[in-house]
Amino acid sequence: MTDIHIRKIGQTGRITLKRPKALNALSYKMCLEIEDALDAWAEDDSVKMLVIDAEGDRAFCAGGDIQEMYDTAKAGNYNYGRTFWRDEYRMNAKMFEFPKPVATFLQGFTMGGGVGVGCHGSHRVVGDTCQIAMPEVGIGLVPDVGGSYILAKAPEHMGEYLGLTAARMDAGDAITAGFADYYIPEEQWPALIAQLEESGDYSLIDAASSEPFEGKITAQLSDINRHFAGATLLDIVNSLKSEDTEFSAKTLKALGRNSPLSMACGLEIIRRGRAFDNIRPSLEQEFRFTYRSGESGEFVEGIRAAIIDKDRNPQWTHTLDNPPAAMVMKMLMPLGAEKLTFEKGETS
Repeated sequence: MTDIHIRKIGQTGRITLKRPKALNALSYKMCLEIEDALDAWAEDDSVKMLVIDAEGDRAFCAGGDIQEMYDTAKAGNYNYGRTFWRDEYRMNAKMFEFPKPVATFLQGFTMGGGVGVGCHGSHRVVGDTCQIAMPEVGIGLVPDVGGSYILAKAPEHMGEYLGLTAARMDAGDAITAGFADYYIPEEQWPALIAQLEESGDYSLIDAASSEPFEGKITAQLSDINRHFAGATLLDIVNSLKSEDTEFSAKTLKALGRNSPLSMACGLEIIRRGRAFDNIRPSLEQEFRFTYRSGESGEFVEGIRAAIIDKDRNPQWTHTLDNPPAAMVMKMLMPLGAEKLTFEKGETS
């Protein structure tokens, strides 16, 4: 049984993720198959638009399938993860730059690698089960798959908050933050997709959409902007500690679960992303970190605690009170000949 169904229906190129029991987690093979479809359809005149969805009601895609990344990195083989990320990020760039409308239907969990497939299209649809997040800092990584670029463009300091806390966005939050475009009740999706397949008319999505309720995170933007404007992770932590409020207590608890190294690097990558006008430089910044994450970062320990042993007690090298400023620069240094490129089969 295939994990992904790629075909042409009517006027559309169709991609359906088919691993509902695994919350449609994205495997390396699935990444390559999506890229091949994007390459094939970009100049195919019979394809007017793309429609991407997923089976099951729990998740569009809850992340990447990282078991093999962990196994190889723990054994000292960092090349598998580096190759996975290199190829995945190239696919993410192609999705972002695709020359035709791309409609995605994002039910339930859309996290990590799922954001890279579902949140770079032109017509991103969410409903009432929406839970979108960039939770990488909890496993020793940074917001990646181009997610740091979306976070960089979010209003004021919402991106820093989402990237450092791994908070989950509902439909209203996702639209405010720039991870989605349209709210449409999920019971309407099958009929709408059928109409899109028949007509290739993306304006049908606009006609079907309505205003979502204000998001729970959006309602806290004044608190977020006050505390997450700090220049460094330590500034943000000290600002939160200076106030005895429910928001500051919950936020400090969330930050306390995550890798200080990942949060400090993620903050820097998000801030750098504000200077870019396309996704590729952000992907390059992310790759500098993920390339080093197995050998020099805390990825192996983060996966051990969250996925392997499930003790939820990672032993991070650094603390919130002493975040690693010098290490941030080391993790984000240019990679030279190993830098990310966007051509198949090339490493530099």
